[in-house]
Amino acid sequence: MPWKNQGGGPWGSGPKGPWGNGPQPVGPRPPDLEDLLRRGQDRLQQIMPGGYFSGIGITLIVLLIVAFWLLSGFFRVQSEELGVVLRFGKHVRTVQPGLNYHLPYPIETVLLPKALRVSTISIGMTLIEDPARRGRSIRDVPEESLMLTGDENIVDVDFTVLWRIKPDGVGDFLFNIQNPEGTVKAVAESAMREVIGRSQIQPILTGARTQTESTVQDLMQKALDSYGAGILISQVQMQKVDPPAQVIDAFRDVQAAQADLVRVQNEAETYANQVVPQARGRAAQILQAAEGYKEQAVAEAKGQSARFLKVYDEYRKAPDVTRERIYLETMERVLGGADKLVYDGGPSGQGVVPYLPLNELTTKRPPAAGQQSSGGNR
Repeated sequence: MPWKNQGGGPWGSGPKGPWGNGPQPVGPRPPDLEDLLRRGQDRLQQIMPGGYFSGIGITLIVLLIVAFWLLSGFFRVQSEELGVVLRFGKHVRTVQPGLNYHLPYPIETVLLPKALRVSTISIGMTLIEDPARRGRSIRDVPEESLMLTGDENIVDVDFTVLWRIKPDGVGDFLFNIQNPEGTVKAVAESAMREVIGRSQIQPILTGARTQTESTVQDLMQKALDSYGAGILISQVQMQKVDPPAQVIDAFRDVQAAQADLVRVQNEAETYANQVVPQARGRAAQILQAAEGYKEQAVAEAKGQSARFLKVYDEYRKAPDVTRERIYLETMERVLGGADKLVYDGGPSGQGVVPYLPLNELTTKRPPAAGQQSSGGNR
């Protein structure tokens, strides 16, 4: 029994098989490649009436190839990159980020190093993946961080180096060094060991970090410039500076003792700065009082001597009168402030009662200003 191709076979109409509906089309079918090539040939024949191998056709094909070849020279430089254009392998120019053009390959090629990005290298420590913490943790690398100081002590130094490519040294960076990161790391470790080896441990641990960082940065830059590396060292940062872990407890005790020593010295200097000026002030006061007493005594002596000379001149002129006047003045000065009872000591004085309270007969006078009376009457 012959099959009829009108219904899709002996199992019914449509694309069915003996087990049912058969395969069904899923989604749009891909375009037929032969069909696309055939259509392209037809359009090309319409453009080139003489055929592919006619003069016009060959010219158009050559022009298209040349156009595509020339357009292949356009390239884009990203924001962190610089374009280094090589002409037959020789560096001819450097272009900035953006859309640029170079002569197509093989005349010119371009390299795109990340010259504007600041890179970081850590010495003495490394970051490792920590699955327990779901992140990264810092692991110490003692073979890089342990260094010998100038006073024969060992110090553990962890530091980082920030570096970038010089804008005018991209060619040197690409062609003069093979492993930039390894070179920077080796130079950084060497420079740090040199600076630490010339320094004492105490300044390194306390206040000389800034100076050490600056010195290491200068040494690194000089070494890299001598290599022609085209690298600029932006900054050196000392992260951790400690003694080795085996002696850190004892070292901290020594540091605490030195801190106590400095504190006691500062207290002593403070006390000395307080006492010494006071003592100097009292000494100056005593000296000034002595000078005043000296001037006073000398002036009084000079005055008395001048007065004596005046009196002596008057005495030579009238000895009796002067002697009488001196006697009266002396007696007035001696007896002027005393309580006196005058009685006749002759024969008429025998009638004085022996027990007469003579001290109570005198008029009592109030004490002078500035004087306090003692227990009895004067």
